[in-house]
Amino acid sequence: MEMTFFEFWTKEAVGIVTDYFKFATAAFVIFYILLKKPMWFRKVQKKLPKITDYGRDIMYSMISVLIFATVALLVFYYGGDYTNQYDNISDYGWPYYIVSWVFMFAIHDTYFYWMHRAMHHPFLFKHVHLVHHKSTNPSPWTAYAFHPIEGFLEAMIVPLIAFTIPTHTNALGLFLLFQIMYNVYGHLGFELYPKGFHKTMVGKYVNTSVAHNLHHDKFDGNYGLYFLIWDRWFGTVRTDYDATYEETTEGEVRQEHTPEPARELVGA
Repeated sequence: MEMTFFEFWTKEAVGIVTDYFKFATAAFVIFYILLKKPMWFRKVQKKLPKITDYGRDIMYSMISVLIFATVALLVFYYGGDYTNQYDNISDYGWPYYIVSWVFMFAIHDTYFYWMHRAMHHPFLFKHVHLVHHKSTNPSPWTAYAFHPIEGFLEAMIVPLIAFTIPTHTNALGLFLLFQIMYNVYGHLGFELYPKGFHKTMVGKYVNTSVAHNLHHDKFDGNYGLYFLIWDRWFGTVRTDYDATYEETTEGEVRQEHTPEPARELVGA
């Protein structure tokens, strides 16, 4: 029996909020509670957000989830017959299935970079993007904390992919799940990539938690999502990125600055 539009919307909303809170909660529990002390040297900013920051981010994240579910409803429930999605791997074969991931990453990273840079126009920043930047010291809960207008623009990656390139239903679903995970990592506040990664042939083009944390802290530069390719091509990688990455991953140097756990837990 076919789902009604309300059943479809509810299913999408529950699915998105479940995935988001599953990964954000896991990241928060692991790095902000269980491994906080041993991993503190990899905390980009040596302080924790305030409780009010967590609350604000969760509230806006819930609004974003409703927007994403609505966009999914419009694309797949009402426009499903017009998308380029397919269900059988045999339609395009395994090689294309793998290549489609490359296309999705390229499309999303390109869209995000230019949309993000546009959000930093003074007018758009003040009236829209500032909501996300209220978290100058981001946490896993910041990943989806957007003004409704920005939430809608973020969600537009779904129709952009669905109506342009052929994508297997499973591939697009997994890709959107991965973007949640990478968004949580980008706002984690802790760097997980190894020391020296930012200088490797691959690592210099990968967006890291340090890179995005600097963007939240300083309000400009490092606009990419998955990669720093566009940032490097257009000279928007922050000049303090390399030094901050090295400083953050130098465990033996930073351990001595570990603060009192009790004070930090309440955002003191």
